[in-house]
Amino acid sequence: MDNEERDRALSRLEGAGLRRSFRKGAFLFLAGEDARNFYSLKSGEVRVFRADNQGREVEVARLKAGDFLGEAVALAGVAYPASAQALRDTLTLSFGRESVMALAGRDPAIARFLVDLLARKCLVLNERVEALGLQTVRLRLIQYLLSHCSGERGCLIELRLKKADLARLLGTVPETLSRTLKQLELEGLIEVHGARIQVRNCAGLRADLSC
Repeated sequence: MDNEERDRALSRLEGAGLRRSFRKGAFLFLAGEDARNFYSLKSGEVRVFRADNQGREVEVARLKAGDFLGEAVALAGVAYPASAQALRDTLTLSFGRESVMALAGRDPAIARFLVDLLARKCLVLNERVEALGLQTVRLRLIQYLLSHCSGERGCLIELRLKKADLARLLGTVPETLSRTLKQLELEGLIEVHGARIQVRNCAGLRADLSC
């Protein structure tokens, strides 16, 4: 689908949208709600996040004008897996699942636009999955270090495992573990001396977990 065709299809799709505004702090939707609608952001900013049973939040994405939100789950007819909240006063176009499906059935260009939109979203999500995989190793490593560290400013940890065994314990491979240790060194959080790891800032590692 070339850009000109995409723009024409987008214009026709937007003609079927309903303008909805959300004040700063308002929720567009909550995790677990039936995804009857999806949104196109015209102005403002929205954060998408998930929360665990303890209320700790993990931000999934931040979206701005020009981005679509919730299209995959809405078109699939499932529940929203995360919540979306306006970070600023935000203007959107809201699209109902049933009306968009009917429109796509009548207009092949809109159907192609939606397929293209979902394909692009899949590519973005694949990239995020890879990034989250690396982040997860980092967080698991930090949790391991903190479980062996009682200080606030710093402490020395004697590794009782070979690094290959530690990598397996953390669910990764030695190469990824080495890269992650090196990154923490570059950030000034630790120093690695063979089987000894000097934690220079325990509080800094704990702050990393809360980000």
